[in-house]
Amino acid sequence: MLRKPLTAALSLGRRPTLVMLVGLGLSGCIPGAERPELNLEVPASYRTAGKGDADAAVPALAWWRGFRSAELTGLMESAQLYNLDIAVAIAQIAQADANVGISGAALLPSLSGAANAERQGAGAASGTSVGGTFSQFNVGLTASYILDFWGKNRATLAASEESATAARYNREVVALSTMATVANTYFQVLAAQDQIKVTRRNLAAAERILALIKSQFAGGTASQLDLSQQEALVATQRAAIPPLEVTVAQNIAALALLVARAPANFTVRGGSTTQIAVPRVTPGLPSELLYQRPDIRQAEAQLTSSNFSVDAARAAFFPQIQLTATNGSQSAALASLFGPGAWYYTLSAGLTQPLFDGFQLESQLKLAKGQQLQFLQTYRKSVLSAFADVEKALIALQKFTLQERLQSDVVASSRKAFEVAETQLRGGTVNLITVLQAQQTLFTAENNLVTVRLNKLLAASSLFQALGGGWTPAGTLAALQ
Repeated sequence: MLRKPLTAALSLGRRPTLVMLVGLGLSGCIPGAERPELNLEVPASYRTAGKGDADAAVPALAWWRGFRSAELTGLMESAQLYNLDIAVAIAQIAQADANVGISGAALLPSLSGAANAERQGAGAASGTSVGGTFSQFNVGLTASYILDFWGKNRATLAASEESATAARYNREVVALSTMATVANTYFQVLAAQDQIKVTRRNLAAAERILALIKSQFAGGTASQLDLSQQEALVATQRAAIPPLEVTVAQNIAALALLVARAPANFTVRGGSTTQIAVPRVTPGLPSELLYQRPDIRQAEAQLTSSNFSVDAARAAFFPQIQLTATNGSQSAALASLFGPGAWYYTLSAGLTQPLFDGFQLESQLKLAKGQQLQFLQTYRKSVLSAFADVEKALIALQKFTLQERLQSDVVASSRKAFEVAETQLRGGTVNLITVLQAQQTLFTAENNLVTVRLNKLLAASSLFQALGGGWTPAGTLAALQ
């Protein structure tokens, strides 16, 4: 069942109507049931949002297509179909639905049938007045029903229904987290591949300089120190490649797990972070998160379920009324079992009132109230965490976008300086220390640029996740009802 999201400073749940109805299938509600009040601070807008962002629409459901990577799209679709965490969440939905059926059974009459055949023999010395054998046949139906006068069973059912709703929201939380993890892991693969390319390109440049220094050393114009320093730089660049290859291989294995594939049979082509487009993401209004984020809706459902659990625990203090009816036939002869004279019936009504149970019911009510308070604080934290997630992602995306532009200028200038230094070294007009410094500056600048691009992509996927990833209850949960 789907509900509109809660709003700040409004009471959660439904306040029960004071109704007291007696009859089969009818129940009342609990007098005095309370619902906790929320005091949430919902900002009017995000601090880092740009102009016009408040009018933005919810991100597209397939938000990852905005990165314009066919391989990433394929991985996302495979994860949606085969990811095992999502499969576990779906199995939990089936369990929650079964619990709804279990809880709802208490609201319906129970009917059972029984058939009994008994044959007994006794001798005259046994003390009976007449010796011999006796037969007794019995067929009957028994029906019983507990009047849910105080609403205990109905509140228990409502709590189970809300738990089932929370299980559906949990499936969407798991799916969204999985999608973000797939994107982030794929971006890690691309960044590591970029760093390998940069390192190999820098290794080739360092080897060119080494060959030149060896030539100068042979001619007596370069010292052993110059040669050893450049050899060390070449070795450093060569040694930096294996750890990057480890990163690529391990992240590909992680992607295989996310799409439920054996790593040995799974490959990722990859490419470069420069081939990934970063879609423009606008956050909209903070209040929209109460509807867009499945984890907030899950926390809301859990809180509502705990409200009903308190109702059920409170109702357990009141008397329980049970109606029982038995109808059947009983005869000493099987042939006359269903004759008119063999028919019988019984009707009974019972009332049970707890008097003293060692404070068990009182403790159960305290437990339910404690859980209610726990889920209340969990809901409040979910809302505030959502606001913080969006703010952090907006800041990261904005600043890393700026840093990428600035770092690109650094790389361009460093590459120009290294090219000039290499040319002057060949002409013998610059010392080796200047060339080494230019090399180191270029190598560091290019690696930093790859890291900044990765951070920018991670910030973009984090923003999509923080905004709920385009998820809407009407669009995704309807198929699970």
